[in-house]
Formats: sequence, structure tokens, C-alpha cells
Amino acid sequence: MIDKLEMFIALARERHFGRAAEACRVTQPSLSGAIRQLEDQLGVQLVFRGSRFQGLTPEGQRVHDWALKIVGDMRAMKDEMRSARAGLSGNLRLGVIPTALPMIADVTEPFLAHHPNMRVSVLSRTSAEILAGIESLELDAGITYLDNEPLGRVAQVPLYTEFYRLLCAPGSRHAGRGQVTWAEVAQEPLCLLTADMQNRRIINQHLAEAGAEVTPGVTSNSTIALIAHVLSGRWVSIVPMRLAAMFADGGRLRSIPIVEPEAEHLIGLIAPRRDPQTPVLAAFLAEAARYGTRKDR
Repeated sequence: MIDKLEMFIALARERHFGRAAEACRVTQPSLSGAIRQLEDQLGVQLVFRGSRFQGLTPEGQRVHDWALKIVGDMRAMKDEMRSARAGLSGNLRLGVIPTALPMIADVTEPFLAHHPNMRVSVLSRTSAEILAGIESLELDAGITYLDNEPLGRVAQVPLYTEFYRLLCAPGSRHAGRGQVTWAEVAQEPLCLLTADMQNRRIINQHLAEAGAEVTPGVTSNSTIALIAHVLSGRWVSIVPMRLAAMFADGGRLRSIPIVEPEAEHLIGLIAPRRDPQTPVLAAFLAEAARYGTRKDR
């Protein structure tokens, strides 16, 4: 039954029989047969069928909700039994917003040092993708904004406060300034993250509060692409302080505080709210809490 529920979850996520079969590492006929067997066992139709996947029936939606809970609980039970037998082991799948990637090793390094049989997969994701990934069991936890958009029912551990900097080349107009305002930044040739990123929505909000609406010349879902454009000397960008520091400390670029206001937003770890937590997530939440209380962060 659990295997069939996992295939059903994959089908609901992928919305395509072939891709779902590939994700489950089975043939498409095997997956289709498992879904039909599940329908027979439950006595309801789960999937609208035609020449291709056409969505879940109302009964399928309810079964999907139950399947997520059942499969999540089964994985948690296996995790707990494995940990009781041999200590923490396995793979922790962590979704991280791009602007938080510069700090992620500060949490994963001590976690892996304490639990050498663990592995961590760090995946760059938008805040919306992190929430969806946790809900669909594709991610175990995520690092995202805690105070800007609704998060729903998740466990939260604050990590640090994000501040914003104008990142520019040494020859740029504001390179020698001690600080700049949001209104001044709006007049510059900007490259910014894409509109689906929460960081971009935050920046748009602060620019709008300064009476400005900008159309960046370059947008990307990669912070590395933004840095590359700033290094060219033609563009500037608005990035979090930690990201700016990685490239400004060596003198290649200038990092200038943005004020009026000096905006700040809280970044933290989120995970499914369970009682009790799985041993792996409990250990990672504890590591995150230690990092959040450090004075030198």
C-alpha cells in the first residue's frame, strides 16, 4: 500500500504518467497498474483519465492529503528506527532561497561534523518552491524568509537578519559613498533577481516606498549571474549584505549600505511541524538554533 501511495503522490506532483514513473524508477505500465490497484482497494476513482493525465478527482484530492500524511509518517518511523539502531544516517534534502546560500555551510558543516553518516543535498529554490516541496515531501526542510509572506503550519527557527547593499564596481558613480538611499539606487542601471523570487518582491516593495518603480536591464534567478553583470562594470545590483561581503571583501566590488530605510528581514529554517520530530530533523533544528543564538553570526 505504501509503495502505491508514493506512486500516487508522484503522479499528483508530476501531473504526467511518464514523468511520475521515471521519478519512482518504475515503468509507466507498472505505475498505471499500481494506481488502478489503489483505486480498487479504496473503491473510488482517483484520477481523471483520457489520452493523458487530466487531474485528480475530488476523491483523489482527499486521498492525496491522506497519502502525504501516511507516507510522511512512515518515512519518519523508518528514520527513527534507523537512528535508534545505528545513529543518524541518510540524506537531508534542504531547499534554500538563493540569497541565503552564502551562509548555508555555517549550519551544514557542524551538523555533518556531529553526524558523519548523514549527507545533505542543498537545492536552490524560491520561497514558494520550498513550501511546496516540504508539503509534497520532496524537501525535508528549507531556509527562507520568516517575516514577509505567510508560511502556514511549519516549525520555524530564526537564523539571522538580512540587510541590503548596493553592489557596484569600483568605478561606479556611488562607489565612494558611505551609504545611498533607495531613491538613489532606483536611478542606477540595475540587474535584479526575477519576479518569482521573494527577495525581488521585497526590493520592489522598498523601491515603491521610496516612490520609485524600476525596470531592471537584466534579471536572473541566479545570484551568480547578477554578480557577473556587476563585475562587468555596466550594472549594479541590490543584494543581501552576506552575499555582497563575499565579493566586496577582496576589493573587486563595492558594498554600500542602502538607507531611508535600512530595511531588514528575518531569515530562518522551516520544517514540517511534527510531534515528535524525526531524529534527523530534530538534530538539524537544534543545529540551526545554536547558529541563531551565536553572537558572531
